[in-house]
Amino acid sequence: MSIISLKNISKVYSSKYLSVTALHEINIELDKGSMIAIMGPSGSGKSTLMNVIGLLDRPSSGEIIIDGENVNLDMPDRKIASLRSDRIGFVFQSFNLLPKLSAMENVLMPLQYANNKPKNPTGVARELLGKVGLSERERHIPNQLSGGEKQRVAIARALINNPSIILADEPTGNLDTKSGGDVMNILKELQAEGKTVIIVTHDQKIADQCEKTIELLDGHVKS
Repeated sequence: MSIISLKNISKVYSSKYLSVTALHEINIELDKGSMIAIMGPSGSGKSTLMNVIGLLDRPSSGEIIIDGENVNLDMPDRKIASLRSDRIGFVFQSFNLLPKLSAMENVLMPLQYANNKPKNPTGVARELLGKVGLSERERHIPNQLSGGEKQRVAIARALINNPSIILADEPTGNLDTKSGGDVMNILKELQAEGKTVIIVTHDQKIADQCEKTIELLDGHVKS
């Protein structure tokens, strides 16, 4: 069963003097509960594809269906933001933690924009930090954490709204081998629980751990 369906998706960036097509009529079906890698050289379109799948950027044409919801090109920004908040959790290479907030406060941050908040947000955040092995770090701020710990906080933050999709952009890119392995193990556990995990990566070793790899070249799906 598909959780993400892209049909004839194109993305064109235009200015007064230049028009660049970043994605050319992309057709992709991603199965629910799968782990997928998106690969390609710089300029291949993988970041644009990630932004389109994550509802961070609108395509110029085509159709997107996310978890059964048809995302129309003319859908209001507020509706798209709500859909993104409820369905998709993001993990970034640079962690994107707020430096003055504790691990617990960083995990709770997305609930400010959530439609359906848990009855006991702190309890849920504490459970998620325990899930990623950081029960004893909940009061630590980012500069008191290692790179691997920061990324695990970011994963817990991505899960606070209980999304069906985890979109990870180079999640091991800034980590040593052991920390990267720990992060991949957590992502595999999330997949085993039924989450759909999409990983944008340059690393073939990471892609080899996924069930499917989508390779982009010059805005086209190469394989």
